[in-house]
Amino acid sequence: MARAIKKKMARKRRHLRVRKKISGNAAVPRLNVYRSLKHIYAQLIDDLSGRTLVFASTLDPSLQDQLQKPGKQEAARLVGELLAQRALQNGIEQAVFDRGGYRYHGRIKALADGARDKGLKF
Repeated sequence: MARAIKKKMARKRRHLRVRKKISGNAAVPRLNVYRSLKHIYAQLIDDLSGRTLVFASTLDPSLQDQLQKPGKQEAARLVGELLAQRALQNGIEQAVFDRGGYRYHGRIKALADGARDKGLKF
Protein backbone atom coordinates (compact mmCIF):
# COMPACT_ATOMS: atom_id res chain seq x y z
CA MET A 1 0.00 0.00 0.00
CA ALA A 2 2.81 2.40 0.79
CA ARG A 3 4.25 1.89 -2.70
CA ALA A 4 1.01 3.07 -4.32
CA ILE A 5 1.03 6.22 -2.21
CA LYS A 6 4.66 6.91 -3.15
CA LYS A 7 3.86 6.48 -6.86
CA LYS A 8 0.92 8.85 -6.59
CA MET A 9 2.98 11.46 -4.75
CA ALA A 10 5.81 11.17 -7.29
CA ARG A 11 3.33 11.81 -10.13
CA LYS A 12 1.96 14.82 -8.26
CA ARG A 13 5.50 16.21 -7.87
CA ARG A 14 6.21 15.72 -11.57
CA HIS A 15 2.92 17.40 -12.45
CA LEU A 16 3.72 20.42 -10.25
CA ARG A 17 7.15 20.68 -11.88
CA VAL A 18 5.50 20.74 -15.32
CA ARG A 19 2.82 23.21 -14.18
CA LYS A 20 5.45 25.71 -13.03
CA LYS A 21 6.47 26.13 -16.66
CA ILE A 22 3.13 25.72 -18.45
CA SER A 23 0.10 27.99 -18.30
CA GLY A 24 -2.84 28.38 -20.65
CA ASN A 25 -4.97 31.35 -21.59
CA ALA A 26 -8.11 31.84 -23.69
CA ALA A 27 -6.17 32.02 -26.99
CA VAL A 28 -3.80 29.10 -26.23
CA PRO A 29 -5.34 26.93 -23.49
CA ARG A 30 -3.63 24.12 -21.58
CA LEU A 31 -4.55 20.59 -22.67
CA ASN A 32 -4.62 18.69 -19.38
CA VAL A 33 -4.72 14.86 -19.31
CA TYR A 34 -5.73 12.57 -16.46
CA ARG A 35 -5.59 8.81 -16.78
CA SER A 36 -7.17 6.27 -14.48
CA LEU A 37 -6.97 2.51 -14.79
CA LYS A 38 -10.11 2.30 -16.96
CA HIS A 39 -10.66 5.78 -18.40
CA ILE A 40 -8.83 8.80 -19.77
CA TYR A 41 -9.95 12.41 -19.43
CA ALA A 42 -8.74 15.48 -21.34
CA GLN A 43 -9.70 19.12 -21.03
CA LEU A 44 -8.64 22.48 -22.41
CA ILE A 45 -8.25 24.95 -19.56
CA ASP A 46 -7.95 28.74 -19.50
CA ASP A 47 -5.74 29.20 -16.42
CA LEU A 48 -6.22 32.96 -16.27
CA SER A 49 -9.97 32.72 -15.70
CA GLY A 50 -9.89 29.20 -14.21
CA ARG A 51 -12.42 27.82 -16.68
CA THR A 52 -12.58 24.56 -18.62
CA LEU A 53 -13.23 25.44 -22.25
CA VAL A 54 -13.57 21.96 -23.79
CA PHE A 55 -13.81 18.50 -22.21
CA ALA A 56 -13.73 14.91 -23.51
CA SER A 57 -13.35 11.50 -21.92
CA THR A 58 -14.00 7.83 -22.52
CA LEU A 59 -17.23 8.26 -20.53
CA ASP A 60 -18.58 10.68 -23.17
CA PRO A 61 -21.96 9.50 -24.56
CA SER A 62 -20.94 10.36 -28.14
CA LEU A 63 -18.07 7.84 -27.94
CA GLN A 64 -19.95 4.94 -26.35
CA ASP A 65 -20.91 3.29 -29.65
CA GLN A 66 -17.27 3.41 -30.87
CA LEU A 67 -15.82 2.14 -27.57
CA GLN A 68 -17.42 -1.30 -27.43
CA LYS A 69 -14.07 -3.11 -27.02
CA PRO A 70 -11.25 -1.24 -28.79
CA GLY A 71 -8.54 -1.23 -26.13
CA LYS A 72 -7.19 1.59 -24.02
CA GLN A 73 -4.81 3.18 -26.56
CA GLU A 74 -7.44 3.24 -29.29
CA ALA A 75 -9.93 4.74 -26.82
CA ALA A 76 -7.38 7.43 -25.89
CA ARG A 77 -6.87 8.25 -29.57
CA LEU A 78 -10.65 8.61 -30.04
CA VAL A 79 -10.83 10.94 -27.01
CA GLY A 80 -8.04 13.07 -28.50
CA GLU A 81 -9.87 13.29 -31.81
CA LEU A 82 -13.15 14.24 -30.09
CA LEU A 83 -11.39 16.90 -28.01
CA ALA A 84 -9.75 18.40 -31.10
CA GLN A 85 -13.08 18.42 -32.96
CA ARG A 86 -14.78 20.27 -30.11
CA ALA A 87 -11.86 22.67 -29.76
CA LEU A 88 -11.95 23.58 -33.45
CA GLN A 89 -15.72 24.12 -33.23
CA ASN A 90 -15.07 26.59 -30.40
CA GLY A 91 -12.37 28.41 -32.40
CA ILE A 92 -9.37 26.96 -30.55
CA GLU A 93 -6.63 25.87 -32.94
CA GLN A 94 -3.60 25.75 -30.64
CA ALA A 95 -2.95 24.44 -27.14
CA VAL A 96 -0.13 23.79 -24.68
CA PHE A 97 0.19 20.10 -23.77
CA ASP A 98 0.19 19.21 -20.06
CA ARG A 99 0.86 15.50 -19.69
CA GLY A 100 -0.14 15.57 -16.03
CA GLY A 101 3.07 14.06 -14.68
CA TYR A 102 2.70 10.94 -16.83
CA ARG A 103 5.34 9.75 -19.28
CA TYR A 104 4.70 10.77 -22.89
CA HIS A 105 4.09 7.16 -23.80
CA GLY A 106 1.21 4.77 -24.45
CA ARG A 107 -2.23 6.25 -23.85
CA ILE A 108 -0.93 9.80 -23.30
CA LYS A 109 0.90 9.71 -26.64
CA ALA A 110 -2.13 8.16 -28.37
CA LEU A 111 -4.38 10.96 -27.10
CA ALA A 112 -1.91 13.61 -28.27
CA ASP A 113 -1.56 11.97 -31.69
CA GLY A 114 -5.34 11.77 -32.08
CA ALA A 115 -5.71 15.45 -31.27
CA ARG A 116 -2.93 16.38 -33.70
CA ASP A 117 -4.48 14.26 -36.47
CA LYS A 118 -7.72 16.22 -36.21
CA GLY A 119 -5.92 19.58 -36.48
CA LEU A 120 -5.12 20.75 -32.94
CA LYS A 121 -1.60 22.21 -32.79
CA PHE A 122 0.73 21.97 -29.78
